[in-house]
Amino acid sequence: MRDCIYLDNNATTKIDEEVLAAMLPYLTLYYGNPSSMHSFGGQVGKATKTAREQVASLIGAQSPAEIVFTSCGTEGDNAAIRAALMAQPEKKHIITTEVEHPAVLSLCKNLEKQGYSVTYLSVNGQGQLDLSELEASLTGNTALVTVMYANNETGVIFPIEQIGSMVKEYGALFHVDAVQVVGKIPLNMQESTIDMLTLSGHKLHAPKGIGALYVRRGTRFRPLLIGGHQERGRRAGTENVPGMVALGKACELAEYHLINVGHEQQLRDYLEQSILTTIPNTAVNGHPVQRLPNTSNIGFKYIEGEAILLSLDQFGICASSGSACTSGSLEPSHVLRAMGLPYSVLHGSIRFSLSRYTTQTEIDRVLEVLPGIIDRLRALSPFNSDDATWLQEQEQAVLAK
Repeated sequence: MRDCIYLDNNATTKIDEEVLAAMLPYLTLYYGNPSSMHSFGGQVGKATKTAREQVASLIGAQSPAEIVFTSCGTEGDNAAIRAALMAQPEKKHIITTEVEHPAVLSLCKNLEKQGYSVTYLSVNGQGQLDLSELEASLTGNTALVTVMYANNETGVIFPIEQIGSMVKEYGALFHVDAVQVVGKIPLNMQESTIDMLTLSGHKLHAPKGIGALYVRRGTRFRPLLIGGHQERGRRAGTENVPGMVALGKACELAEYHLINVGHEQQLRDYLEQSILTTIPNTAVNGHPVQRLPNTSNIGFKYIEGEAILLSLDQFGICASSGSACTSGSLEPSHVLRAMGLPYSVLHGSIRFSLSRYTTQTEIDRVLEVLPGIIDRLRALSPFNSDDATWLQEQEQAVLAK
């Protein structure tokens, strides 16, 4: 495969070489079952214990026993939401937001069909929540508030601890999808109001197929997967030991690299400001400050995002038009629609997401080719003017939804 400039790290990340080296022996030499009584399995069990400690350390958990390994972020989200509802069968109300990942939104839609009422909090033009809307929605019947820590498309960070304080006043459980946050900003569960928190390995340089759910000690929890006694009875199924070891090592490395996250933000800001100053009719989607340090979502008016992505790909540059989990859909991003962005921006928005491997040379290459791509596509676009009647009709249709 050819070399590429990879700026799609919110979709997935490159496996760190140290992570790969740590997990390989557990695919070949140490293949025992960690639940076995013999010493061959016992040595594997020790490795999973270390991995659990490494995950707990990164998020500041009180105890490694609060970590439940899962297969992915979607499983973590589903397990947390269903556990909260099963633990409080008398409560039938859920609060979430309009801009959640499909792992949460699709489940909430499904739960509505099962008799639950769901409140979907709106966001403003910068992707921020109105906490007064949350306060007005909370009742004694609210079983769970499930909110992402930071949005996967715009990087906008929500005021999690303020939300948690309000949730606690009503006795509801508080789950946070932190898949995009873990390893990018410091977390401390010991000083947090969060009851359950989801993370995913492939977002922080571990392989796909492994994740974890933090469950605060004392939180009532009912397992999603029922079977064996693994994970203290909270997640049945033979453990994915190589994945667990890999996630543990990735968390250890992420904790070390947190002190260097300014590198990513510096490059992100350089990329962003250079685009805004050299290419007309562009704007950053999302709050200018309250964002993840690695994420920039930029709207290029009057052209299709897919056309930009395909043109970038010809130069070996990988970016995204939104969530990888909704790719293939012809609908504009539900996140940007919730922000009320005009139609001319919705379809021309591109997400650049950096990692600790991103270099100045790579960003310079993007800035070298991008203006020409935008000029060429705009010259071909029938919607290169605000006066386009059809465009205005489409904008009104989107805003009316």
